[in-house]
Amino acid sequence: MIAVIDYDAGNLKSVEKALKFLGEESCITRDHKEILAADKVVLPGVGAFGEAMGHLKKYGLDKVIHEVVGRQTPFLGICLGLQLLFEGSEESSGVEGLHVLDGEILKIPDAPGLKIPHIGWNSLHLQNQGRLFEGVMEGAFVYFVHSFYLKAKEGQIVKASTDYSVDIHASVEQGNVFACQFHPEKSSSVGLQILRNFARIGEVQ
Repeated sequence: MIAVIDYDAGNLKSVEKALKFLGEESCITRDHKEILAADKVVLPGVGAFGEAMGHLKKYGLDKVIHEVVGRQTPFLGICLGLQLLFEGSEESSGVEGLHVLDGEILKIPDAPGLKIPHIGWNSLHLQNQGRLFEGVMEGAFVYFVHSFYLKAKEGQIVKASTDYSVDIHASVEQGNVFACQFHPEKSSSVGLQILRNFARIGEVQ
């Protein structure tokens, strides 16, 4: 069972639908026991960093996420879910993130001809042998919707990057924690392969 965490941040149904298409059993939940009992956990989300952290704390899900990570349960953050895993964001000054991983979330700088928010398809540069990207080609296109981007502290955890005004750390992996700034559930066959790879993490091949 894959638990999709519900913290009023949207984009849950599309993740559930993609997992169902892959034949994976999942549930949308904020029940602590259900999340802790899951084989894998997904933190999706769209919206503002500060508001999202407020919701996580309101439901006590910040502590649950730390417990899930501590148990070595495979964990996937998507879009805002990636950003929340880090220390904080320029979007919400003074609001502490979950700080599961080290890095900062910065505003995408203005550049001629580029619109912000960044909405659309961009190609990925794959690096450091990310387990989510097995079977994914270098230069594959995925779908982004964001105005802020990750600059990870440790380059080794970065498994995919993209260029949009600046070098964006598009996917990271550290131990049992995985995260994507883009939306795999909206990224056609490439995104489905990424979700399939996540669903297979820890399985005996």
